[in-house]
Amino acid sequence: MLKIDEDRTGLKFTVYVQPRSSRNQVVGLHGDALKVKIKAPPVEGAANKMCIAVLAKVLNVPKSAIEIVSGQTSRTKYVQVRSNKDGDFREEAERLKQIVRSLC
Repeated sequence: MLKIDEDRTGLKFTVYVQPRSSRNQVVGLHGDALKVKIKAPPVEGAANKMCIAVLAKVLNVPKSAIEIVSGQTSRTKYVQVRSNKDGDFREEAERLKQIVRSLC
């Protein structure tokens, strides 16, 4: 089960990245992490950039709203999705949670 942490800055959850895949896609769960397949190789941050781009597209947020908090050199990463909206983040957080859960 994917654990989604929420605070005033946004949502945080674990992502498992499979580089050098044939397609860029979110494929479900890998243990307790959201599994993301990406075409990019794990060289010079290319996989991290592609992972952020794929997540931004499926979550419908700008790439600048997503940050890899830990695991930059690992397949398992802890990702934060920040709110870019002014004011109350609760509605946006619920929208993002529903999207992430639907991907599982």
